[in-house]
Amino acid sequence: MAVAIRLASDRDARAIADIYAPFVESSATSFETEAPSADEIRRRVQETTVTHPWLVCVCGDSVAGYAYATKHRVRAAYQWSVEVSVYVHGSFRRAGVGRGLYTSLFAILAAQGFVHAYAGITLPNDSSVALHESLGFRPVGVYRKIGYKSGAWHDVGWWHLTVKEPPASPRPPVLLADIQGQPGWDAMLSAGMPLIRAQGARGHGST
Repeated sequence: MAVAIRLASDRDARAIADIYAPFVESSATSFETEAPSADEIRRRVQETTVTHPWLVCVCGDSVAGYAYATKHRVRAAYQWSVEVSVYVHGSFRRAGVGRGLYTSLFAILAAQGFVHAYAGITLPNDSSVALHESLGFRPVGVYRKIGYKSGAWHDVGWWHLTVKEPPASPRPPVLLADIQGQPGWDAMLSAGMPLIRAQGARGHGST
């Protein structure tokens, strides 16, 4: 099965919405309470990719998962930090898709000049914790009972990864468009490809 990691585009909106919906509707993994439409996902992708990467992993003709980064906080001194998320379709779990997407994502973020990545995980979620810690994330704290959803209060743990060593005098991170087309761009996108086991993925039809 052919596998590729690439930037998300408008044509991926429906597949991304379908992957994300169960995490909204059937769990507390996401604190959204209504699954966004494909049009809303399309808007988010367009808005995000002005400044931060949003990647999809395509296995055969199916979107197997996606990962993206957003601002950690809006104030200027936080500009070198991002929050990251990864979601994998149920048919492609345990095939290295999440690890592959994150590896490519972090390569791009480092090239842009970002320094720190943070991931918030609704607890308990052993598989997500294991994924993040296997990639070098370390726990930094827990917000106790911070979110109320589906009749219960939920804790959110926060994990941190240093994407690149903090420079003494950092320049502002560059826009995503500024590194596309550079000699190392294809290598950044493909950095996570060796981690994905295409033969272990079970296809679920076209997107």
